[in-house]
Amino acid sequence: MDWYPWVRRQLFKLDAEASHDWALKWLARIGHSPLRAFLHQSVAAKPVQCMGLEFPNPVGLAAGLDKNATCIDAFAQMGFGFIEVGTVTPKAQPGNPKPRMFRLPEHRAIINRMGFNNDGVDGLVARVKAAKYRGILGINLGKNKDTPETDAVNDYLIGMDKVYEVASYITINISSPNTPGLRNLQHGEHLDALLNALKQRQQELAARYGRYVPIAVKIAPDLSAQEVNDLATAFNRHAIDGVIATNTTLSRDAVNGHACADEAGGLSGAPVAPLSVKTVAALRHVLAPEIPIIGVGGIDNAAQARALVEAGASLVQIYTGFIYQGPKLVREVVDAL
Repeated sequence: MDWYPWVRRQLFKLDAEASHDWALKWLARIGHSPLRAFLHQSVAAKPVQCMGLEFPNPVGLAAGLDKNATCIDAFAQMGFGFIEVGTVTPKAQPGNPKPRMFRLPEHRAIINRMGFNNDGVDGLVARVKAAKYRGILGINLGKNKDTPETDAVNDYLIGMDKVYEVASYITINISSPNTPGLRNLQHGEHLDALLNALKQRQQELAARYGRYVPIAVKIAPDLSAQEVNDLATAFNRHAIDGVIATNTTLSRDAVNGHACADEAGGLSGAPVAPLSVKTVAALRHVLAPEIPIIGVGGIDNAAQARALVEAGASLVQIYTGFIYQGPKLVREVVDAL
């Protein structure tokens, strides 16, 4: 994939979101044509059993890059062991005002406050059905911005009902910092009510479709030790199938002084690495052994991926590192794990 450095130079001449949109349009066209073969790279087979599924290798594409599932077939050629699309909400929504995405190249990082911009769950399901990809596909669910916090559970249940038939696993995103009130769902009675409703609906859908689709919950890196402990205890109590750790951070400690450091939103990329490793290790200490962790946050080299696995992750995902390093990062991480 030695073409990527040239592509990145061209993309980085554009505004961050404009280049993101252009790249997705290009990948969508290629992914739905025989030209997708030009994206192919050979990756070692390193199967992993996790959440009752067999992953061909432990490296996945994190949610957020392909929100609307337009590029599944293109990303499938790059050697990912699994692909996660979304975050998707019941209704289409434009997200937050632009500009809302900022590169910090000196830190190999990105700040975004996208706000779950997406075309809605019905369109995503139609594109998943149209894709040729038959590998493991996660679908990441969120709530609409205009849905009151008290009604958030209903948005997740609507999403589950819509995607259950086509998802290999479902991710519940309660950790994005860019939807008001969303992170409150990580705590106390809000969390218990959500998890109880999700597991009940999961049982109903499993009976209806004759297949069990695991549920993973994605959490923030900005939690105290007590909050992580409380979350893990709740996940044990409700028998959640997996945990994805972590989302973007609100911390700016690692990028203080950068021109974009004061931009609102979540910080992703290399600066998140210590937070994600710390959170994974804390979770693993309390989580029941049968509940796996998918580690994400700060992976832009093989060593960082190994650190997450050594902390207790069974699988890893990449996003911002992929933007900076390109598809070769997938192969490098698979080879190292």
